[in-house]
Amino acid sequence: MNSVSSTVRLIGAGLRALLVMTVICGVLYPLAVTGIAQAAFNDKANGSEIKDGSGRVVGSSLIGQSYGDDLRWFQGRPAAGLGANSINTQYELLLSGATNKAADNPGLLKSVHEAKAKVLADNTVPGYTPQEAQIPAEAVTSSGSGLDPHISPRYAEIQVHRVAERNHLDVEQVQELVRDHTDGRTLGFMGEPRVNVLELNTALAARAAK
Repeated sequence: MNSVSSTVRLIGAGLRALLVMTVICGVLYPLAVTGIAQAAFNDKANGSEIKDGSGRVVGSSLIGQSYGDDLRWFQGRPAAGLGANSINTQYELLLSGATNKAADNPGLLKSVHEAKAKVLADNTVPGYTPQEAQIPAEAVTSSGSGLDPHISPRYAEIQVHRVAERNHLDVEQVQELVRDHTDGRTLGFMGEPRVNVLELNTALAARAAK
């Protein structure tokens, strides 16, 4: 009987401990973390959403988007994927990842040369012709994730004249938009200045609609 009683007590204690830990770890802790996140980091906790002037969510500031061949918009980085051709033109999350190709890989070199030619052709407009030496690396290569939402101010500047022409805006207006959406180095010394393409294009759409 003593052995049975001890076993019953141990089982009861184990079940009580399981119930207490379930409530703490499965209910109270998630609620506390969610509450703190919503109160202190509401934007980030909800996906860093970007909204247009009407309040419609157009994307996340953390994930790049493809604008295809619609040259009204600023273009982001090429989006590398994990498919057979290593190109993810739609910024699909399932294809996130780098190409893992060496710098001297013939396929990579070919895609870089083609991307340079396209950047030069797309951004050549009356009164403005970009030079190959002006093209930064991120204009022709993907990031490690293939989903980078940022470009450098230098790449944005190359696109200003084309964007201005396609949207019937003054170059100065578009340059002002780029300046307003350029973020400096993190904490003043980490990383490089960058432009969030989706945020910039959202502001561009609002300006062009006026």
